[in-house]
Amino acid sequence: MVTKKNWVTAQQLAEMPDDGYRYELVRGEIRKMAPSFEEHGLVSANVAGDLIPYVRRNGLGRVIIAETGYLLESDPDTVRAPDVSFIRQERVSPPGQRRSFVQGAPDLAIEVLSPSNRSGPMAEKVADYLAAGSRMVVVIDPVQRTATVHRPGQDPVVLHESDTLDGGEVVPGWKMPVGEIFA
Repeated sequence: MVTKKNWVTAQQLAEMPDDGYRYELVRGEIRKMAPSFEEHGLVSANVAGDLIPYVRRNGLGRVIIAETGYLLESDPDTVRAPDVSFIRQERVSPPGQRRSFVQGAPDLAIEVLSPSNRSGPMAEKVADYLAAGSRMVVVIDPVQRTATVHRPGQDPVVLHESDTLDGGEVVPGWKMPVGEIFA
């Protein structure tokens, strides 16, 4: 348990020197994340590569990659960094105001499971995103070759390779065959 006097703030996290590792901040506690494996990066790229042109063509908002930080809650601060995320156009920060963590939760957060980030820690992340206002969280499991869709107030839905991931009301009209996520 981190005591209030030992809490790290989002600002302190942002000012940390780059040591080659990735970090998230969970209720004031820094959590070091191992570098991603090749498969993790390929899966993230496949999803982003499908989602980005669709969102741009339809003027829906922005897809953000590179594990950009989202300030989900304050005092103590929580900063989560999804593998791929989407925010609606009306929430996109204007140029010149993009030099800090994104304020609030992404409308869509996509996380890829890895050996260091399995079910327990991932369940906590999903809960954090949904509690902060995400409308959809997708957890992709390269081992099981599934995509689990979480929405507020609904049971998770597990999609298999023969199914199609659908953006629903969050990214209207976007569909991606789950099998293509792992191609």
